Amino acid sequence: MALIVQKYGGSSVADAESIKRVAKRVVDTRRAGHDVVVAVSAMGDTTDELLDLANEVAPIPAPRELDMLLSSGERISMALLAMAIHSMGFEARSFTGSQAGMITDSQHGAARIVDVTPVRLREALDEGAIVIVAGFQGFNRDTRDITTLGRGGSDTTAVALAAALSADVCEIYSDVDGIFTSDPRIIPTAQKLDHISSEEMLELAANGAKVLYIRAVEYARRHGVLIHARSTFSSSEGTYVLGEGMKNPREAEEAEMEEPIVAGVATDFSQAKITVAGVPDVPGKAAEIFKIVAKSGANVDMIVQNVSATGRTDISFTVPKADAAGALKSLAAEQNEVGFSNLVHDDQIGKLSVVGAGMRTHSGVSAILFEALSAGGINIEMISTSEIRISVVLRDSDLAEAARTVHTAYGLDGEIEATVHAGTGR
Repeated sequence: MALIVQKYGGSSVADAESIKRVAKRVVDTRRAGHDVVVAVSAMGDTTDELLDLANEVAPIPAPRELDMLLSSGERISMALLAMAIHSMGFEARSFTGSQAGMITDSQHGAARIVDVTPVRLREALDEGAIVIVAGFQGFNRDTRDITTLGRGGSDTTAVALAAALSADVCEIYSDVDGIFTSDPRIIPTAQKLDHISSEEMLELAANGAKVLYIRAVEYARRHGVLIHARSTFSSSEGTYVLGEGMKNPREAEEAEMEEPIVAGVATDFSQAKITVAGVPDVPGKAAEIFKIVAKSGANVDMIVQNVSATGRTDISFTVPKADAAGALKSLAAEQNEVGFSNLVHDDQIGKLSVVGAGMRTHSGVSAILFEALSAGGINIEMISTSEIRISVVLRDSDLAEAARTVHTAYGLDGEIEATVHAGTGR
């Protein structure tokens, strides 16, 4: 008997029929002799609909009340799923995040898990029940308020539960069959990976891959949780995300895994570029600029500084589109103090990233990328690298074609088209 944690996303519980389909899968796992804990997201687009409703009644909703509102979506899902399981003759008990012992900090809308005390869940499991937990939410002990974890919070909930309960595996279900070499909605010939390292998955998630969220992958890596990403809509095996020292469950005990040169190609349309033009080329000016940006709350990704020929230079950097307005406002307020000429905002960019642990031991990986983009007539605006990643900024209109060209150049194309069962990738 194993303890299995399963997470089902919004597309997996989008309506009554979908919930019954999930209930059957959960019951089948229980019939196979396993203990089961399930974390669920809100149904379909419920969270977005609740956000829209909040914005209709208040231009800037109070953060505490917004968390109270948004956390209701997962409570609906958990109760309906428990009812469906009961109708199949199995006992199921649903728990909110606070009842499940998900203890967080006090940051409304983007809370972080600080502790998990699953006492009631363990009692329910010991009594033979299937446990259903509302994802995306927790409880702060100091304020005694409900909090939400932000985008991808249900993934993080599931992984945190798996760690706290010492589960054998955390199965993350979505509407794609696993983790692919690229987004199958952009590249239909992307191949499903048998396994991927948590290090590679972190890079892919950080650079636009949405099948798993970065916080969940990082939590799993830190706490030694085995993730199995698979589809709600098929029974096929998915993709295992392996932390350091983990064996692929499909392979023999003594089998050695050879890392592919490139694991995947990620695309990201969510970035904007800000250029601070005419910066005095003296020590300390870059520090001033990025201190201002940090205070605005913007998260800087890529940075490029031009070579100075006139005593002044341009500094360009990328931030999430949602953070750009705040960063621009903060910089403009300090223009005279810093002494730059003007600001340029560009939100028509896209980021392409090539990720692979095999880059450490193979030369020529970057040459393939740049040759492929050159052959396609695609211009590169910025470049950033890490030990296992190369990222480039392009025009957003070129990004999809660039991804297809690069995917082919690295020999990642499969012979059959991938299936996205519900069309969202989540």
